[in-house]
Amino acid sequence: MDILQRVSMAECHSRTTPVDTRAKLFARDGEPVADPIEYRSLAGALQYLILTRPDIAYASHQVCLFMHDPREPHLTLIKHILRYLKGTIDVGLHIGTSPVISIMAYSDADWVGCPDFRHSTSSYCVYLGDNLVSGSSKRQTTVSRSSAEVEYHDVIHVVAECC
Repeated sequence: MDILQRVSMAECHSRTTPVDTRAKLFARDGEPVADPIEYRSLAGALQYLILTRPDIAYASHQVCLFMHDPREPHLTLIKHILRYLKGTIDVGLHIGTSPVISIMAYSDADWVGCPDFRHSTSSYCVYLGDNLVSGSSKRQTTVSRSSAEVEYHDVIHVVAECC
């Protein structure tokens, strides 16, 4: 609520999803934002919020890709995320005391998700029992030639993180 109040969006309409995953943002689309410092501050606040709201990790990662030169479509994405947070204010990460009987890791990647540089975005999460203990979303440093190659790189990253 503090973030929503800071940007005068406490009474905004809510959204049901944090981001449209089919829409691709380009680095040079639209006009530069009027206040890039405010944009970076909001992006940082969203990054901090990921600790208890991993459901916005992908969307927050997309916002942070453009911190060097934020544009109006990128600010629109931040506002979309904030509207999603408004509608899901009671959702969050809960750590339980269930017995630990397994460790499970899930990963996913979008092949050529960055239209500017043709890099893929990989993400993973690791559960210890019923509790989420680790997660990440990042742009891969190399250009992959197939979706299978992207998934292979992602699995390597998850295994390196878990072991």
